[in-house]
Amino acid sequence: MPISEYYRGLRSKVGTELLLVPSVAAVIRNEAGKILFIRKGGESLWGMPAGAVEPGETPSRAVRREVFEETGLMITPERIIGVFGGAKYAYEYSNGDRVEYSITVFECSIVKGTPRSMDGECEELRFFSEEELPKIAIPYPPEVFRRGSGTVKTIFE
Repeated sequence: MPISEYYRGLRSKVGTELLLVPSVAAVIRNEAGKILFIRKGGESLWGMPAGAVEPGETPSRAVRREVFEETGLMITPERIIGVFGGAKYAYEYSNGDRVEYSITVFECSIVKGTPRSMDGECEELRFFSEEELPKIAIPYPPEVFRRGSGTVKTIFE
Protein backbone atom coordinates (compact mmCIF):
# COMPACT_ATOMS: atom_id res chain seq x y z
CA MET A 1 0.00 0.00 0.00
CA PRO A 2 1.75 3.19 -1.15
CA ILE A 3 1.38 5.93 1.44
CA SER A 4 2.00 9.66 1.03
CA GLU A 5 4.44 11.60 3.17
CA TYR A 6 1.48 13.33 4.86
CA TYR A 7 -0.18 10.09 5.96
CA ARG A 8 3.21 8.53 6.78
CA GLY A 9 3.80 11.46 9.15
CA LEU A 10 0.42 10.97 10.80
CA ARG A 11 1.07 7.25 11.18
CA SER A 12 4.42 7.97 12.84
CA LYS A 13 2.49 9.86 15.53
CA VAL A 14 -0.60 7.65 15.98
CA GLY A 15 0.64 4.22 14.92
CA THR A 16 -2.15 1.97 13.70
CA GLU A 17 -4.89 3.92 15.52
CA LEU A 18 -8.01 4.85 13.58
CA LEU A 19 -7.66 7.76 11.15
CA LEU A 20 -10.63 9.51 9.53
CA VAL A 21 -9.62 9.90 5.89
CA PRO A 22 -11.27 11.98 3.17
CA SER A 23 -11.09 9.90 0.02
CA VAL A 24 -12.35 9.50 -3.53
CA ALA A 25 -13.39 6.60 -5.75
CA ALA A 26 -14.09 6.34 -9.48
CA VAL A 27 -16.78 4.51 -11.41
CA ILE A 28 -15.15 4.17 -14.83
CA ARG A 29 -16.97 2.52 -17.75
CA ASN A 30 -15.50 1.28 -21.00
CA GLU A 31 -17.18 1.61 -24.41
CA ALA A 32 -19.27 -1.49 -23.66
CA GLY A 33 -20.58 0.07 -20.44
CA LYS A 34 -18.63 -2.28 -18.15
CA ILE A 35 -17.15 -0.91 -14.90
CA LEU A 36 -13.44 -1.05 -14.06
CA PHE A 37 -12.48 -2.79 -10.80
CA ILE A 38 -9.06 -3.47 -9.34
CA ARG A 39 -7.80 -6.23 -7.08
CA LYS A 40 -4.74 -5.55 -4.97
CA GLY A 41 -2.02 -8.12 -4.43
CA GLY A 42 -2.82 -10.73 -1.79
CA GLU A 43 -6.50 -9.73 -1.59
CA SER A 44 -9.53 -11.63 -2.84
CA LEU A 45 -12.00 -8.71 -2.80
CA TRP A 46 -12.17 -6.07 -5.51
CA GLY A 47 -12.49 -2.29 -5.37
CA MET A 48 -12.82 0.72 -7.58
CA PRO A 49 -9.79 2.88 -8.26
CA ALA A 50 -9.69 5.01 -5.12
CA GLY A 51 -7.52 6.73 -2.56
CA ALA A 52 -7.00 9.49 -0.05
CA VAL A 53 -7.29 13.20 -0.71
CA GLU A 54 -4.00 14.95 0.06
CA PRO A 55 -3.69 18.32 1.86
CA GLY A 56 -4.52 21.21 -0.48
CA GLU A 57 -5.96 18.85 -3.12
CA THR A 58 -9.52 19.04 -4.40
CA PRO A 59 -11.52 15.80 -4.60
CA SER A 60 -11.73 16.03 -8.40
CA ARG A 61 -7.94 16.42 -8.66
CA ALA A 62 -7.45 13.56 -6.18
CA VAL A 63 -9.61 11.17 -8.23
CA ARG A 64 -7.65 12.02 -11.40
CA ARG A 65 -4.34 11.39 -9.59
CA GLU A 66 -5.44 8.18 -7.89
CA VAL A 67 -6.90 6.69 -11.06
CA PHE A 68 -3.72 7.45 -13.02
CA GLU A 69 -1.44 6.10 -10.26
CA GLU A 70 -3.40 2.85 -9.99
CA THR A 71 -4.51 2.22 -13.58
CA GLY A 72 -2.54 4.42 -16.00
CA LEU A 73 -5.80 5.93 -17.27
CA MET A 74 -6.36 9.64 -17.75
CA ILE A 75 -9.96 10.37 -16.79
CA THR A 76 -12.39 13.23 -16.43
CA PRO A 77 -14.71 13.25 -13.40
CA GLU A 78 -18.17 13.89 -14.89
CA ARG A 79 -20.34 14.06 -11.77
CA ILE A 80 -20.56 13.08 -8.14
CA ILE A 81 -22.59 9.90 -7.69
CA GLY A 82 -22.60 9.93 -3.91
CA VAL A 83 -20.80 10.71 -0.67
CA PHE A 84 -20.50 7.89 1.85
CA GLY A 85 -19.09 7.57 5.34
CA GLY A 86 -19.51 6.15 8.80
CA ALA A 87 -18.62 2.88 10.49
CA LYS A 88 -19.57 0.82 7.40
CA TYR A 89 -16.65 2.44 5.60
CA ALA A 90 -14.01 1.43 8.14
CA TYR A 91 -11.15 -0.71 6.86
CA GLU A 92 -8.11 -2.38 8.37
CA TYR A 93 -5.06 -2.86 6.17
CA SER A 94 -2.93 -5.99 6.39
CA ASN A 95 -0.31 -4.04 8.40
CA GLY A 96 -2.93 -3.18 11.06
CA ASP A 97 -3.46 0.47 10.03
CA ARG A 98 -7.11 1.36 10.63
CA VAL A 99 -9.05 3.97 8.67
CA GLU A 100 -12.60 5.16 8.32
CA TYR A 101 -13.26 6.72 4.95
CA SER A 102 -15.54 9.58 3.93
CA ILE A 103 -15.72 8.79 0.23
CA THR A 104 -16.76 11.04 -2.65
CA VAL A 105 -17.63 8.74 -5.55
CA PHE A 106 -17.33 10.17 -9.06
CA GLU A 107 -18.64 8.88 -12.36
CA CYS A 108 -15.71 9.30 -14.73
CA SER A 109 -15.02 9.06 -18.43
CA ILE A 110 -11.79 7.79 -19.96
CA VAL A 111 -9.79 10.44 -21.81
CA LYS A 112 -6.96 8.13 -22.85
CA GLY A 113 -4.90 5.14 -21.84
CA THR A 114 -5.13 1.40 -21.38
CA PRO A 115 -5.73 -0.03 -17.89
CA ARG A 116 -2.51 -1.37 -16.37
CA SER A 117 -0.97 -1.47 -12.92
CA MET A 118 1.20 1.62 -12.62
CA ASP A 119 2.25 1.61 -8.97
CA GLY A 120 2.49 -2.14 -8.44
CA GLU A 121 -0.43 -2.00 -6.00
CA CYS A 122 -2.92 -3.66 -8.36
CA GLU A 123 -2.56 -7.32 -9.18
CA GLU A 124 -5.51 -7.39 -11.55
CA LEU A 125 -7.64 -4.84 -13.40
CA ARG A 126 -10.85 -5.98 -15.05
CA PHE A 127 -14.10 -4.56 -16.43
CA PHE A 128 -17.34 -6.12 -15.11
CA SER A 129 -20.91 -5.73 -16.30
CA GLU A 130 -23.53 -4.34 -13.91
CA GLU A 131 -25.09 -7.82 -13.76
CA GLU A 132 -21.85 -9.59 -12.79
CA LEU A 133 -20.13 -7.29 -10.33
CA PRO A 134 -17.36 -8.83 -8.21
CA LYS A 135 -17.37 -9.04 -4.42
CA ILE A 136 -16.06 -5.68 -3.22
CA ALA A 137 -14.24 -4.62 -0.05
CA ILE A 138 -16.15 -1.36 0.54
CA PRO A 139 -19.97 -1.72 0.88
CA TYR A 140 -21.15 0.83 -1.68
CA PRO A 141 -24.90 0.84 -2.32
CA PRO A 142 -25.86 -0.96 -5.58
CA GLU A 143 -27.18 2.30 -7.09
CA VAL A 144 -23.58 3.50 -7.45
CA PHE A 145 -23.09 0.95 -10.23
CA ARG A 146 -26.36 1.41 -12.12
CA ARG A 147 -26.07 3.43 -15.26
CA GLY A 148 -28.60 6.22 -15.56
CA SER A 149 -29.85 5.85 -12.00
CA GLY A 150 -29.53 9.57 -11.41
CA THR A 151 -27.70 11.02 -8.47
CA VAL A 152 -27.47 8.65 -5.55
CA LYS A 153 -28.73 9.98 -2.26
CA THR A 154 -25.85 11.41 -0.26
CA ILE A 155 -25.34 9.23 2.81
CA PHE A 156 -23.35 9.72 6.00
CA GLU A 157 -24.11 6.90 8.39
